[in-house]
This record gives sequence, C-alpha cells and structure tokens, in this order.
Amino acid sequence: MTQEVPAGAAGAAFVDIRGVGKTYRSRRGDVAALSGIDLGIREGEFVSVLGPSGCGKSTLLRCLAGLDYVTAGEITVGGRPHDGPPDGLGVVFQRDVLLDWRTVLDNVLLPIEVRHLDPGEWKDKARKLLALLGLTGFEDRHPWELSGGMRQRVSICRALLMNPSLLLMDEPFGALDAMTRDELNLELQRVWMGDAKTVFFVTHSIPEAVFLGDRVVVMSPSPGRIVEIVDVNLPRPRDLDIRETPEFGVMVRHIRSLFQSMGVMNAARQGREMSKAGA
Repeated sequence: MTQEVPAGAAGAAFVDIRGVGKTYRSRRGDVAALSGIDLGIREGEFVSVLGPSGCGKSTLLRCLAGLDYVTAGEITVGGRPHDGPPDGLGVVFQRDVLLDWRTVLDNVLLPIEVRHLDPGEWKDKARKLLALLGLTGFEDRHPWELSGGMRQRVSICRALLMNPSLLLMDEPFGALDAMTRDELNLELQRVWMGDAKTVFFVTHSIPEAVFLGDRVVVMSPSPGRIVEIVDVNLPRPRDLDIRETPEFGVMVRHIRSLFQSMGVMNAARQGREMSKAGA
C-alpha cells in the first residue's frame, strides 16, 4: 500500500522534483517552507497532496506553476529545466478568480485573449468543455448568477481550454458544501479519465485525496517534507460508494495515523474525517 519517498527515475518522470527546498527571507529571519522534496510524477498520473495548514503544499504547487522559485534543488517538467511557467500548464485555485463583468464563455476564453490569439477559433472548444462539465445553457450568464460549484466548473473549463499537459489544482473544492464537493469529485475523475492529464491536486481532505488519487503524498508540518507516499490501488472509475469499502477505510485510517503521529489531528477532526470516509 505504501512506498518509500522516491525521486523520479531519470528519464521516466514527466514532473521530476529533486532535493527541492524553499526558504523565505525576512527581516525577522529566514523561514523554511519546504525541505528536501523528492518526487517523480508519471505522465497521466493523478497525484493527491495532503498536509496540515502551513506545510508548504501550496508553495510547492506555486513552484511547479513557475509563480515562485525554489531556493534549493531543481524541478524539471517534460525533461526541461523549470525556470518559469512551463508550456502546457493549467491551474485551478480554491477561489475561482472569475471576472464578474464577463460572461461564462468569455471567462473561459480569457487565456486565449491573454495570449493574443483569436477567440473566435476557440469558441467551439470552449462550448464543448462547458457542455462536458454540465454548463450547457449558461454560456451567456455572468459568474454572479452561478452557484459556487458552477463557478468552479467554469474555472476548470478555463484551465483545460488549451489542453494542458500538466494540471495544478490548489484545494479547488475546499470552499464548497459536501454534496457539491462530491459531485465535482466525480466530474473531475470523469474528465481526467477521458484525457489522462498529469494532475497535481492539493487538498486538506483525506477521503478526497484517496478517492481521486493514484498516489497520495503525505507532507509534514513546516518545513514541509514528504513523510510517505501511499499507492491507491482501487479500481476506476470510482463511485462514491467505494468510500464505504474496507479497502478505502484502511487507506484513510493509515493516512490519518500518520497525521496523528505528527500531532496535527485533534479528536474532533479525526471524527469528522472518519464520518466523511465511512470508516
């Protein structure tokens, strides 16, 4: 079920993170956010990343996105050194960051305009993505007319528009209610299985990480280190009932025990996670 912390094998990993550290400089002294991160991600793999608040999960994602820089080690994507936003990148944040004065369709087309391409040539694909995510008929609505779940679907469409090879997702469903979150977990799995993009998915939810991931990366409190990587050997496609199975419960409890050993889960939170997992 588990494996030791691996660096990507040379020539095998699509995303290769080797010895990565990140230290922020300040007048009050240096603050280490990440230390000694080694991780190889295969092309088409869905990797979930779990850790307590402040452990550096989002920092690592920002470094992968080229929005921040590492202070130790190196990152390669597709075999190329990573010194800025890589080609073929899509990013979805917890906040949808939609522009309320633009229609849904125009929000999806925003990356095309930023790159000074012709939006007219991309409208058909944008509409197909909106249909794929269940948003047919909402193309001319504005974000303020949508529910939180619908807004996040628009964000996912926008991130997928240019067919990215690497999709980074930073707690994209964290602000949603439980039922909407479940629905979007199923939708994301369906879209991913249809296209098999490489996904780096940051979450605080143990059940969500196990449900979606091929592997779950468990990180320590700051400075963030990889404590363990858990292989999720569950068949796909997965429906929500899989969370009631003994195999799912074993993985959730194992990951929870890792956090307990680090002293970062209190009894109340443990109970909530058990309830969500059906464990």
